Amino acid sequence: MSTQDEPLLLGSREEEEAPETAYDSSEKIVVVGVDDAVADSDNSGRAPPFSWRKLWLFTGPGFLMSIAFLDPGNLEGDLQSGAIAGYSLLWLLMWATAMGLLVQLLSARLGVATGRHLAELCREEYPTWARLVLWFMAELALIGADIQEVIGSAIAIRILSNGFVPLWAGVVITALDCFIFLFLENYGVRKLEALFAVLIALMALSFAWMFGEAKPDGLDILLGLLVPKLSSRTIQQAVAVVGCIIMPHNVFLHSALVQSRQIDSSNKGRVQEALNYYTIESTVALAVSLVINIFVTTVFAKGFYGTELANSIGLENAGQYLQQKYGGGFFPILYIWGIGLLAAGQSSTITGTYAGQFIMGGFLNLRLKKWVRALITRSCAIIPTIIVALVFDTSEDSLDVLNEWLNVLQSVQIPFALIPLLCLVSKEQLMGTFRIGIVLKSISWFVAALVIVINGYLLVEFFSSEVNGPVVVTIVSAFTVMYVVFIIYLASRMITFSPWQRFSQTKANTNTELTN
Repeated sequence: MSTQDEPLLLGSREEEEAPETAYDSSEKIVVVGVDDAVADSDNSGRAPPFSWRKLWLFTGPGFLMSIAFLDPGNLEGDLQSGAIAGYSLLWLLMWATAMGLLVQLLSARLGVATGRHLAELCREEYPTWARLVLWFMAELALIGADIQEVIGSAIAIRILSNGFVPLWAGVVITALDCFIFLFLENYGVRKLEALFAVLIALMALSFAWMFGEAKPDGLDILLGLLVPKLSSRTIQQAVAVVGCIIMPHNVFLHSALVQSRQIDSSNKGRVQEALNYYTIESTVALAVSLVINIFVTTVFAKGFYGTELANSIGLENAGQYLQQKYGGGFFPILYIWGIGLLAAGQSSTITGTYAGQFIMGGFLNLRLKKWVRALITRSCAIIPTIIVALVFDTSEDSLDVLNEWLNVLQSVQIPFALIPLLCLVSKEQLMGTFRIGIVLKSISWFVAALVIVINGYLLVEFFSSEVNGPVVVTIVSAFTVMYVVFIIYLASRMITFSPWQRFSQTKANTNTELTN
């Protein structure tokens, strides 16, 4: 009988309690087949035969991860790219998504092969001072992303309420999604994953409806995807497209999400099987996110490229401009946009809460009840967001300025997630046979360097126009020096684990065994 015909059990429980990490052993989904005993006895590294049922049971973490590619910040980048650059940057969106997929697959690889997530491993890998700096940077990145996501949801609520609900009230409403998250998680991981499937489907339907209303030219879309174009006029949007794709907190999140399935990390075949299924699932999830992003970009390219409105469109006024351009129809396009934006904002705020629990718990080794961790994580983002909403409630220009600063904040944090990830997945002592090889390592470091350089360009452009006065310039320069030195220190961890250190580690292990 083939593997795909074998009976499978979902949600069964292990009798022995595993060490507490991202998920308790009682929460993990166990994928069981009839011939699993045979597969488990074979530790040659060969994965069991492919099974559609097992692929279905492994499906979930990649779609939760893909939400970061569809959050309100990304949607704003899409609409501005379309309005200002037309179809010319679709190729870059596609390749940026491919780069994001590579990073997320490395994150999943780390989590599956080690049984621990990135924040936990950083706690063990780095000295206390470096660990605390990394934690602080990760929290800053998460807060910045959460502000964008919550503000996006609040804007959507204001659209759908015809302006009756102010921005600050929308922020409060969005904050309550934390309790929905807690409620669903208590009933199992699959319930939470089902919620995200519904929200992604809602986004896809909403933006596909808009795509159908706008009717962008198919040939222009194809050329935009296949023919690279870049000019001095669109360089700013190009940088924003790449900068929006890789979210620091998402790198931490995916390495934890893959641990929702019970995997014997000591069995090479089981680890390889999980990696195969997660690769397929994550690729499909990001392909769906790419299509949704293309929908948004092309709708605004069709409607506003080359018009005098192109440079003034943002999340706050996009719905009104769409309504003016395409009219009411069977269902006003303003509300279709609002529904899609609300789904994007709500889903990304829940994943932000999830990521915050893993980041805080992993770096600080906290063992708190889930509702306490969620409350702390949600408060860290909601309190500054409410302040922001009260300050910027009536000013579209102020919200645009705020969004620029938040994008810069995200760009600053990217090296502090990418570099530790690449160092750890390259480490034989940690990954064993699942460490990345020389070819994949070279490609990964090239992609990381490219992303860091592109975001560095964004930072230079931003601060060269915003920073004035000798005192401010001196302070910014001092922080820049410390920033670069810390990045060099993180990267040096890749080099300093020399053959001598491996010899020392082996010798220490031998001495321990002799002592025992």
